[in-house]
Amino acid sequence: MVRRGRWAVVCAAAVLMSVGCGQRHARYGPDFASAQELPEKLGADGTTITVGDPDAPVTVHLYEDPRCPYCEEFETTGGSPQLREAMLDRKARAEYTLASFLDDRVGGTGSKKAVNALRAALEEGKFVEYHEVLYANQPEESTDGYTDAYLLKLAGKVKDLRGPEFDAAVRSMKYRGFVTDSQKAYEKAGGAKEPEGPGTPTAEINGKRIPLQYNGLLLESDAFAELLQKIYDQPGEWEDTTL
Repeated sequence: MVRRGRWAVVCAAAVLMSVGCGQRHARYGPDFASAQELPEKLGADGTTITVGDPDAPVTVHLYEDPRCPYCEEFETTGGSPQLREAMLDRKARAEYTLASFLDDRVGGTGSKKAVNALRAALEEGKFVEYHEVLYANQPEESTDGYTDAYLLKLAGKVKDLRGPEFDAAVRSMKYRGFVTDSQKAYEKAGGAKEPEGPGTPTAEINGKRIPLQYNGLLLESDAFAELLQKIYDQPGEWEDTTL
């Protein structure tokens, strides 16, 4: 992902958020008390992992590779914590397509192993927590540090995740088919112009992709939060925006 300066990001946010009248969505149900309460499931396509209220009016679809350092920045200090707050408030839900192309690009198997482990965590109802732990403890991209031993060590930080089934799934690459299909879904998302995939992190909000030149928004916590709020308040304006 191309880095942008702070002022370029702020200017891009101003352009994206020049919206007029709209209609705020109604909310149903109490807020989720913590990330551990967020619903999580595998989509019907077999590759998309959805987290949050399925009726939330704002959908943020994220394309990530576990070894990607910009994904780590988004997840730890960028827009992800603000997205999490919107999910707890039932304003937004997140969808994840997990890529593993960095293994081929820089060598190793860490991305594939991490995606497999994340799928195993979903099976245990612990995707949200484990996903957060992996990015908070991401090895250097070039070291291929997501080994079986390290993935299991990190799983120990998530209450009730470790167990015979999860551990065996990590060690045996039980979900290698999911890993392959998820990478193909990532590549398909790039379309004819980007046959290798759209890059990571990439975000689509209510079906509209944030363009590469504005991707710095993902790393600016306050700007991303403001964008989400604007789209929640005035969804029609976002859908009609030409980016």
